[in-house]
Amino acid sequence: MTGAGSGLGRDIALGLAAMNYRVFGTALSADEVADLEQASNGTVSLTVCDMTDQAAVNSWAREVDSRTEGLDLLINNAGILTPGPVEVLSLGAIRREFEVNVFGALSVINAFLPALRKARGRIVQVSTWTASLPLPFNGPSGASKAAMEAFAAVYRAELKPFGIDVVVAAAGNMKTGGPVKTAAALKRIADGMTPEQQRLYGPTFGMFADKLNSMQESGLESAAAAMRVIEIAEQVPAPSKAGVGQDAEEILRFVRERSDAEQDARRLQIVGL
Repeated sequence: MTGAGSGLGRDIALGLAAMNYRVFGTALSADEVADLEQASNGTVSLTVCDMTDQAAVNSWAREVDSRTEGLDLLINNAGILTPGPVEVLSLGAIRREFEVNVFGALSVINAFLPALRKARGRIVQVSTWTASLPLPFNGPSGASKAAMEAFAAVYRAELKPFGIDVVVAAAGNMKTGGPVKTAAALKRIADGMTPEQQRLYGPTFGMFADKLNSMQESGLESAAAAMRVIEIAEQVPAPSKAGVGQDAEEILRFVRERSDAEQDARRLQIVGL
């Protein structure tokens, strides 16, 4: 699994190890590798890997393949968040989010498809409900995750003849390491605005930042969210898409049942605008 060094990914890795899975994952640093090795008593094997580096991803996949006889489960969890008004964000920052959340995820799936075919395994793409109801000031996250959900639907069809299930796990608000990182990103964007951008977006972006921070701080405990992802990963028959948390399930249902006008009103209400 990707993104196993911290937050939700760390708890998923530990949860799978406790259920006697052999867990291989990626982390961002040697410190994360050492931390999880100690926390799992050596049952989780992590590799420092940049998901945007195709050669590194392929190397990791070869390493895992050399130690297994097929892959039962691939959980694509790694991702980043780039909040801010679309007009204010640099195209480079938006491209970076797509490099990680889309192209990095695609490279991982493709690298592990031979092993997944051997075991007729399953892919779980961790997403977010904002892919279905994108929020103002959170465009790159919603757009990149929506792109991966589209790819997941295509993979589901293309890989069906090989017995490979593809599942989207749409996460809701969670208490992980994410809120701290999100708060820092929000402050960085606000502090980097020009006086004109502050005039245009400062007040509404501030309201959004306050709301997003409070939503994440009151979200589902990370360990509980991890167990829900594992439950989705093992569900038979495989769902095409399932919510992680009551808020995510409610939003997915709302999007299925309500009009565009109602969705527009809801997205503004959610962020306090």
